[in-house]
Amino acid sequence: MSNFSEREKAFEDKYKHDQELQFKVEARRNKLVGLWAAENMGLTGGDAEAYAKEVVMADMEEPGDDDVKRKVLGDFADKSIDISAHQLDKKMEEMIATAKEQVMSE
Repeated sequence: MSNFSEREKAFEDKYKHDQELQFKVEARRNKLVGLWAAENMGLTGGDAEAYAKEVVMADMEEPGDDDVKRKVLGDFADKSIDISAHQLDKKMEEMIATAKEQVMSE
C-alpha cells in the first residue's frame, strides 16, 4: 500500500508542478503581449511596464484568455489602432512560445 501512496503523491506533485508552470507561462505571455500592445500604443518605459501589469491582472477576471483579449482590443479601439481579434490571437500564440522558452530557461 505504501508504494501506491508514493505513486499517488508523485502524480499529485507532478500535477501541481505542471499547473504552476502553466500559470507562470501564461502570466509571462500576458506580460509580453502587454509590452507589445504598449509599444503599439506609443507607451514606453514605466508606462509600458505599468500597462503590461494591467494586462497580466486582466487575466484574473475570468478563466481563459477572453479577458486579456477584451482588455487589449478595447484599449486599441480607444487609441484608434486597427487590429483584429484574429491578429491578436496570432500574436498571443507567438508570445506563448516565447514565454515558455523564457520560463523554462530560468
